[in-house]
Amino acid sequence: MYLFYTPDIETSHFLSEEESAHCVRVLRYDRGDEILLTDGRGTTYHARITNPHPRHCEFEVLSQEKQEKTHNIYLHVAIAPTKNIERLEWMVEKCTEIGVDEITPLLCRFSERKTLRIDRLEKIILSAAKQSLTPYLPKLNPLTDFATLIDPSNSPSRGGIGDESKMDKFIAHCYKDEKRELKDALRKGRDVLILIGPEGDFSEQEVETAIANGFVPVGLGRSRLRTETAGVVACHTAVLLNE
Repeated sequence: MYLFYTPDIETSHFLSEEESAHCVRVLRYDRGDEILLTDGRGTTYHARITNPHPRHCEFEVLSQEKQEKTHNIYLHVAIAPTKNIERLEWMVEKCTEIGVDEITPLLCRFSERKTLRIDRLEKIILSAAKQSLTPYLPKLNPLTDFATLIDPSNSPSRGGIGDESKMDKFIAHCYKDEKRELKDALRKGRDVLILIGPEGDFSEQEVETAIANGFVPVGLGRSRLRTETAGVVACHTAVLLNE
């Protein structure tokens, strides 16, 4: 069954214009057909179409169920956008499927891409969540400067910088400094924030600054990974440990 996104379901029983068109025109759902909906916050709804209008499809809710996450932590991945935007889009899609909770595009010293279309990434996240039947929609932050993200004085979102009593913070880099493997450094049941650098890696000063702010340096295996691959590996490692 196809999953439709309805963030305002508590106050409105209409699909958005885009979702209505896909439901009625593309998938050919009709009056009386049952559909599966999510608010993106973990609840799924079984509903029946009452008015199959291609611009504002109306439905009635038959039942609802709160879905458990695949993991019991809050996972925040902050990653420098790749020069080839398609690689970042692939990473965002895969991390959404795996179960990331928050993604922050990170502007670093060696970043080659310094602008992003956040609206396009949001559409990719939504499409991936619906395709994988994920009732939790990850939060996507705007492009954020490295120094701003790691500053503990900034007011964080859930799982953000300031909740240090419940969160472990990591910075993955390729320098031959002393560091642990992420799989060994993770502690089960602890929220995770991990930083992934650009294709030229973090600068040494950025690594030093992160460590000074409580980030633990880690590696992601013996192979030198592309930025987008590192993001997926880090995300999967944290989720797998906390399933």
